[in-house]
Amino acid sequence: MTDPLILGLESSCDDSAAALTRGRDVLASVVKGQGALHAAYGGVVPEIAARAHAERLDLCVEEALAEAGVTLRAVDAIAVTAGPGLIGGVLSGVMLAKGLAAGLGKPLVGVNHLAGHALTPRLTDGLAFPYLMLLVSGGHCQFLTVRGPQDFSRLGGTIDDAPGEAFDKTARLLGLPQPGGPSVEAEALKGDERRFRFPRPLLDRPGCDLSFSGLKTALLRQRDQIVAAQGGLTRQDRADLCAGFQAAVRDVLAEKARRAISLYMDESPASPALAVAGGVAANRALRGALEALCAETGLRFTAPPLALCTDNAAMIAYAGGELFAAGVTHDMDLAARPRWPLDRTAAPLVGSGKKGAKA
Repeated sequence: MTDPLILGLESSCDDSAAALTRGRDVLASVVKGQGALHAAYGGVVPEIAARAHAERLDLCVEEALAEAGVTLRAVDAIAVTAGPGLIGGVLSGVMLAKGLAAGLGKPLVGVNHLAGHALTPRLTDGLAFPYLMLLVSGGHCQFLTVRGPQDFSRLGGTIDDAPGEAFDKTARLLGLPQPGGPSVEAEALKGDERRFRFPRPLLDRPGCDLSFSGLKTALLRQRDQIVAAQGGLTRQDRADLCAGFQAAVRDVLAEKARRAISLYMDESPASPALAVAGGVAANRALRGALEALCAETGLRFTAPPLALCTDNAAMIAYAGGELFAAGVTHDMDLAARPRWPLDRTAAPLVGSGKKGAKA
């Protein structure tokens, strides 16, 4: 039996995206970023993002259909990010999806944006349930045990800033361009991570929860001390600050991952694996630390290609396909949600990141 053809829409933050998938085959994936629209503001402006989604999403759909060489009539179901995220952007995608579903008479599937990330390793690597997932990005950071397309257990998460948000703030403090992750990583390659010893937050407490706000504050204080002592920062000072900051983030995530692995392995999974996704998954220092940890503990390590780590519609189409296969569809009262926890039994995480509320 042929897998259904799924059209996916994504608009939870500042990327307008459409994609077509058939099973694990990505037939088309179109992403239109909004970096230039928000550059002057130092972050994503929700109203600007929502307006841009309304203008661009239908163009993304047209391009995806042309890339895949199919028509709208050939689509079997419409999958759309229904949350969590910036509500104006999410609403833009949901309204377009409803219009397409109603006009075509096709099923509608609302997808949790975080589930899209969490299920991406099944799209790219065919991982079997259950697997351990580290979702690490500009707006979210969670350790999840993924047991099914609707079955997630959160083992821990950030109580304040997400790592990507901390990287962006660090870049701004040091006069580096946005996005901050690649800029800080590039500077860190030229620095000495041993010169500045930054704190490793929450390592003195049990569990898998994380905190990065204090780490950013520690870097600010160290920068100010250097400026006060010598009247400014040298290039080497900046590189060493970046290296020390990145090493602290790496060490915290690696240690918390070790603890999450211990909890995950209590389930005796048949094919144990750790997957990482989100924009910060592209950081080579972090990826190297996690790969070494998996080699030590006997887990398979997987990380999707960068294009599928950051926000995209292919992951939404694939996740929608898994839900559709399980008989999940929604009607025209599908709501756009700014918050939508994957693990509904876990206590809410405190705080919200620049790319949307944590769930």
